[in-house]
Amino acid sequence: MTIRVLGAGMGRTGTKSLQAAFEKLGYAKCHHMVELLRNPAQAKVWMAAYRGEAVDWQALLADYQATTDWPACRFYAELLREYPDAKVVLTVRDRERWYESVRETIYPWSTQAPAWFVRLIPPLHALRTLSKHNIWEGEFGGRFEDREHALTVFDAHIEAVQREVPADQLLVYSVEEGWEPLCQFLGHPVPTEPFPHLNERQQLQRALRVVKGAALVAQLGAAALVGWLSFVLLSGSG
Repeated sequence: MTIRVLGAGMGRTGTKSLQAAFEKLGYAKCHHMVELLRNPAQAKVWMAAYRGEAVDWQALLADYQATTDWPACRFYAELLREYPDAKVVLTVRDRERWYESVRETIYPWSTQAPAWFVRLIPPLHALRTLSKHNIWEGEFGGRFEDREHALTVFDAHIEAVQREVPADQLLVYSVEEGWEPLCQFLGHPVPTEPFPHLNERQQLQRALRVVKGAALVAQLGAAALVGWLSFVLLSGSG
């Protein structure tokens, strides 16, 4: 397989909906950041790309025909050079709503999820490591919590894509527009079923609460075990 369409929009611009839409239109598998949960070994390759090392894109993306979300959106220019016939879809949304969405969903995974507990779950650890070091500390310079700085980075990314991708290969698109502009751009008939508007906010927030709760239970359990062992050992020391 080869990449036929690239999603250049940052995460939380409707990228999960776009992934579902691409796959509904027949693009056999679309790469989204959640793929790292299924294949955590990919994280090392993406992190190498962030370091500026040479990456075999054909090998990394051999099983995909489309991409969207981080980390692929960071490398839209490199991927377009690798796949020069690919079309590019730049998902956009209101910048303030984008910031609030990221701040309340995917960003807390790098700041609130207990690192020691996440390390016990390799796929989650791989995803968190890539996000923390390459997106929040890398792309956003460790200043995502500075709203104006984060919005400046967001705006600059959109401007760069519009400047660097040939106009006849680019669609600037909001998932709120539905099927018509996307299908017209990609040359597909409009499906009869509704556009897949997916919103992961509640699921992501709930998953973070579960991880934090599980970590707390594990921590309390470990403390209780240490207390019990101490009692046993001290009781028998006389």
